[in-house]
Amino acid sequence: MKTGQEYRDSLRNRNIKVYIKGQLLDSKDVIDHPFIKGHVNSAAMTYELAEDPQFEDLMTATSHLTGKKINRFTHIHQSVDDLVKKVKMLRMISLNTGTCYQRCVGLDAVNSIYSVTYEMDQKLGTNYHERLKKYLLRWQEEDLMVAGAMTDPKGDRSLRPSQQADPDLFVHVVKKDDKGIYIRGAKAHMTGMVNSHEMLIMPTSGYGEEDKDYAVCCALPVDAPGVIHIFGRQTNDDRKLEGEIDQGNARYGVVGGECLTILEDVFVPWENVFMCGEYPFSGMLVERFACYHRQNYGGCKGGVSDIVIGAAATVADMSGYGKATHIKDKLNEMIHLAETLYCCSIACSAEGKPTAAGNYYVDPLLANVGKHNVTKLIYDIDRLAQDVGGGILATLPSEADFRSPEVGKYVEKYMRGVASVPTEDRMRMIRLVEVMTGGVALVESMHGAGSPQAQKIMYSKLSGLESKKKAAMKIAGVDPSKYSK
Repeated sequence: MKTGQEYRDSLRNRNIKVYIKGQLLDSKDVIDHPFIKGHVNSAAMTYELAEDPQFEDLMTATSHLTGKKINRFTHIHQSVDDLVKKVKMLRMISLNTGTCYQRCVGLDAVNSIYSVTYEMDQKLGTNYHERLKKYLLRWQEEDLMVAGAMTDPKGDRSLRPSQQADPDLFVHVVKKDDKGIYIRGAKAHMTGMVNSHEMLIMPTSGYGEEDKDYAVCCALPVDAPGVIHIFGRQTNDDRKLEGEIDQGNARYGVVGGECLTILEDVFVPWENVFMCGEYPFSGMLVERFACYHRQNYGGCKGGVSDIVIGAAATVADMSGYGKATHIKDKLNEMIHLAETLYCCSIACSAEGKPTAAGNYYVDPLLANVGKHNVTKLIYDIDRLAQDVGGGILATLPSEADFRSPEVGKYVEKYMRGVASVPTEDRMRMIRLVEVMTGGVALVESMHGAGSPQAQKIMYSKLSGLESKKKAAMKIAGVDPSKYSK
């Protein structure tokens, strides 16, 4: 397994093309850019914690392919216990970073592809599953960070991929030969992409025959020829060019450093292709990935919420009103909401079942319930944190003012709360609450792993409404057979 430093060093060997605000970065300096280095530090924690004996049970697993100890972020779930440990691991890492650490997407992708390729091979006689296992061996052996890449730009949402005015708005195969395939298009909102080693391309939707060229799943390096990354803006990201205090979470950043990844006729050898035109299985892959990824949110957002709760409580203490009854009530409500998120993730894991391929899959209904809760309850948690924190969250003077020879003494004097608490400490905690409860952090809670409507669609498929109707009719003394469709 890699150490955190080995992970950082390995990123310098890439010939990656990354643009930030219109400027191409030097590939060896990408991980040092102020907009990116926090995300690198956060991802590095997934390596560093795996080296800590205290967290070995959560952070490592035994490979079902080799029997070796591996980082859990490279593991294929072999039991319900693996699913539960994954959620517990995510909450623990969030408590250490206060933000996204980006490796979940690749982990969820490979577990989804693992079961789908097996079932595809069983039905079609293809050989995708064996290809994937060979790729997975290298993934585990080199302890790679692999970005999952599912979301396409999509263009006009009312049209299928083949109906778009521009066919490249969904990733598709443009050419095949005896050596491999060539793909074109883009992947949007790519978490951790610029500090990953490779990416797993997946279809973004279920497709019909007319869109079979878009049913493609494959792996490629993030610095493959024809790949360009355009780093996305984040709320207050220019603060990263200034002092540490105003960043709030200066070491680890906010969310996952998302980008737009362009694929300009990128070559992928056949050994790294895991779906190519088998459109009946595209929807299955999307659904399984979505459920695995929605499983995560009660774990990672539960841990992030722990930090928000702790930060809000600390601001209250430093300001002298931490013992007020209404503050305690609000903190208790935040705790209740955070544990509710966590419960759903544990529940969907505990109800997991083996797939035909042998790896374990979460309960899809409960996974969707958990993620849908996140789209609502995180807003409530953050609203309460802002209530507890006070208006100073929006009006605090800058670190530059605090350091100023001219006005710093006034910031020092008038921004102090409890006399025994240094003004700088109070400012740091206020900024942490601010950055964790607004902007990109909230948007990611809403739309990460699919927007609320995506979960509602899954409810309609999985909730068993007809069986509920029959059960109610029986209780009421009504013959269900009279109303069966």
